[in-house]
Amino acid sequence: MKNLVIVESPAKAKTIENFLGKDYSVKSCFGHVRDLSPKFLSINVDEGFSPNYEISPDKTKVVKDLTKAAKESETVWLATDEDREGEAISWHLVEALKLDESKTKRITFHEITKTAVTEAITNPRAIDKKLVDAQQARRVLDRLVGYELSPLLWKKIKPALSAGRVQSVAVRLIVEREETIKKFQSSSYYRIIASFEIDENSNATIINTELSKRFDTKEEAIAFLEKCKNSEFKVINTEKNPLKKSPAPPFTTSTLQQEASRKLGFSVSKTMMVAQQLYESGNITYMRTDSLNLSNLAISMAKKEIITQFGEKYVKTRKFTSKIKGAQEAHEAIRPTYLNKPQVKADASQKRLYELIWKRTIASQMSQAELEKTTITIDVSNAKENFVARGEVIKFDGFLKVYLESTDDVKENGIEKGILPPLKINDILFRKNIIAEQKFTNHTPRYSEAALVKKMEELGIGRPSTYAPTISTIQKREYVVKQDKIGEERNYDYISLISNDIEEVQKTEITGQIKSKLFPTDIGKLVNDFLLQYFDDVIDYNFTAKVEKEFDEIAAGKKVWNEMIHEFYGPFHAKIDDTLKNSSKFIGERLLGKDPKTDKNIFVKIGRFGPMVQMGDTDSEEKPRFAGLKNGQSLDTLTLDDALDLFKFPYAIGTFEDEELTVAIGRFGPYVKHNKLFFSLSKTDDPLTITEKRAIEIIEEKRKKEKEKTIKEFKENKNLKVLNGKWGPYISLNKTNYKIPKDKDAASLSLDECLKIVDDAPKKKGKKKYKSTK
Repeated sequence: MKNLVIVESPAKAKTIENFLGKDYSVKSCFGHVRDLSPKFLSINVDEGFSPNYEISPDKTKVVKDLTKAAKESETVWLATDEDREGEAISWHLVEALKLDESKTKRITFHEITKTAVTEAITNPRAIDKKLVDAQQARRVLDRLVGYELSPLLWKKIKPALSAGRVQSVAVRLIVEREETIKKFQSSSYYRIIASFEIDENSNATIINTELSKRFDTKEEAIAFLEKCKNSEFKVINTEKNPLKKSPAPPFTTSTLQQEASRKLGFSVSKTMMVAQQLYESGNITYMRTDSLNLSNLAISMAKKEIITQFGEKYVKTRKFTSKIKGAQEAHEAIRPTYLNKPQVKADASQKRLYELIWKRTIASQMSQAELEKTTITIDVSNAKENFVARGEVIKFDGFLKVYLESTDDVKENGIEKGILPPLKINDILFRKNIIAEQKFTNHTPRYSEAALVKKMEELGIGRPSTYAPTISTIQKREYVVKQDKIGEERNYDYISLISNDIEEVQKTEITGQIKSKLFPTDIGKLVNDFLLQYFDDVIDYNFTAKVEKEFDEIAAGKKVWNEMIHEFYGPFHAKIDDTLKNSSKFIGERLLGKDPKTDKNIFVKIGRFGPMVQMGDTDSEEKPRFAGLKNGQSLDTLTLDDALDLFKFPYAIGTFEDEELTVAIGRFGPYVKHNKLFFSLSKTDDPLTITEKRAIEIIEEKRKKEKEKTIKEFKENKNLKVLNGKWGPYISLNKTNYKIPKDKDAASLSLDECLKIVDDAPKKKGKKKYKSTK
C-alpha cells in the first residue's frame, strides 16, 4: 500500500475513504492510543514534570495493526482533528507506532469533503509541537491536581471523591447560585393593565395597555382604580420609530449547545455526540470551535442559496469576529458543509440538529429585519400616572423568515405587541376594564446545562472541547444532579374595575415549576466548602481563566509548558501537605437536638456512603445508630423531627407469600425487603406511609419485568442467565455481564456455548488506584 491515512473514528475513516483513490488505505486509531497510567502518578515531578505515557490496554491490538500497516506503506498521513487534542493524538501515534518522520505527514481539514481532503493532501505539514505541549500541559496539570487533591478528599470527607481544576469550579458556580436562591426573599407588587375602546360602540377596536408605574401594596392599587372611576383617558403622545434587527452569528460550540438545549431539549453531551456524527459523515464542519468566522466559499454558497430560495433582497453577507480572547479565528464557525442542503438523510436527532445549524448559518448572511415600533401614551385625568400601549409591526422580515435566536431569560408575560389602531393626540378613549394583578419577584434561575456552558465561557473557564465532559463529570460524580421540580400552588390578588364597580378575588397559580435544572447535592456542597476553605486559589474563577490563557500562550509558543507547571505546583503541593497535617475531618456535622426517648444527641453529617443521621455520640460506650436520608432531603434543611422519622426504619408492614415485608432506607434510597430480596420504591412512594398492598404491587411489577427480560435459564447453573438488555441480549453470570457475539442466536445458546463466551471475554479492568511512581 502506497499511502496509509490514520483518523480517529471508523465513521470518519469510511467517509474519507470515499474521497481517496485505491492508492490510499484509511484506518482508525479510535482516539488516543497512549495516556498516563491510571494506576500511577506517571509524572516525573523532579525531572521537569516529564510524563510517562503508556499504550492503553484496550488499544494494544489497534497499535499492533497500525504499526504493521505503517511498515507496509510508503507514506503515513496523520489526519486527526485540527485542535490541540487531535495534534496530540498524531504525536502519540508517531511515538507509539515508531513512525519514520521522513515518511510521515500531518494533514488537517475542518470539513470532510473531497475538496478539503484533497487540498490537505497537497499541503501537508509537520506536527505542531507547540499545540502538543499545550495539550500536554493541560493533561499534566489536571493529573497533578486530581492526583493530589482527590486522596485528600478521601481522608478528610469520604472515600471515592474527586476534584478537578475545571470540574470543581463548575460545581462552585452551581453551589453559589443555590446559596443566592436560598437567601432570596420574594416580594410582591401590583401591575395595572387596561383595555380601552376607541369609541363607545360595543364592537369598537380594543387597545391593550399597561400602566407606567407598579404599586407596592394592594391599598395603592385600589386607590388608583378608585381614581380611574371618574377619569378621562386621552392620547397625549404617539411615536413611531423604525427599528432594524440583525441576525445572530453562526454557531460556535458554546452557542450550539445553548440553542440545541433551548430549541431541541438536547443535553450538552447529546448535542456534541450528534454534532460529531454529523461531522464524521461529512455534513458539517468541525464542531469544536470558538470562531465565528465563515470562509469566503461558505459565504458565497450561502448567498447563492438565499437568492435561490428567497430572492436578492434577502441577502446581506457579513463577517463576524469573536469577542472571546484566544478564539481561533483562522478556523470556521460550525456550518453545513454544503449550504444547498437544507436537510440530510440521517436519524431524527441528526436531522433536527443539522436543520438548526443550516438555518442559523443561512440567517447570518441574510438582510436585517425591518420593524416599526409604535408607542402610544394615554393620560389619566385624575392621576399622575400614564397608560402606555406598544405595537410592533414587521415591515420586512429579512432573516426572520428563517431563524430567530432563543433566550434563557424568563420574561413576564407582557401585553401582546401587534398593530395598534391609528390614533392621534387628544383622541379620547373609553375604559372597558382595568385590572390590578398581584405579581411576585423571582430569584435568579438555576443553571441549565446550556446556561452553565454560557457562564463558563463568559468567565473564560474551559474551552470548546471541555464544556461537555466537565458537565458530564460533575453529574457522574454526583456533585450535581439534573432534575425537575414540581411547582406549588400560590394565591394572588386579582382586582378589577369593570363599569364602576371594583371587584376583588383571589386566584391561584402554579409557581416554582422547574425542568432540567442543575442542583448541587450535599456532597457537592461539602466538597465545595472544603475546597473554598483550603484551596480557594485553585477554584478561583480568575485563576482558572488565567490557566486557560497560559495554555493558549504555550500553543502560540510564548510560554514553556513545564515552566508554567512548575510555577503552579510548588505552592499547591505545599498547601496539600499543610492541609493533610493541620485540618480536621470535614463532614458537615450538625447537631439537630436530642432523642426525646433516650436523650441521645442526634446529628446529621456525611458518612462513608453519603448523607446520614446519627443517634448517639461517636465516642460513647454504646455504639451509635445510623440512618440514611430519603430522596429530596438535605443536610442543610433536615429537622429533628425528620431525623426521628428516619430512625423508625426498618419496620414491618405485613407479609407476602408467608415472608415478612419490611421497609428501609439504604444508600440507594428507600426499598421493600422480601425473602432476602430488595425492591426499590418509586419517587412517588413515601416509605413512612407505604401499605402492604402497594409493596406487593412493587414486587409483582419487578417480577413481571424480570420475566420479560429473561430469554433463557439453565437448571445446571442457576447463576447463569441469558437476558434481554437495553442494548440487546447478554449473558449474566455471578452479577457480571458478557456480550453475546452478533453472529450468535441468544435464544438457542447452550450452557457450554454460554460458558465459552464467558471464558473468551476480555478480562475487565479493576478499579483505578493511584500509586506513587517512587
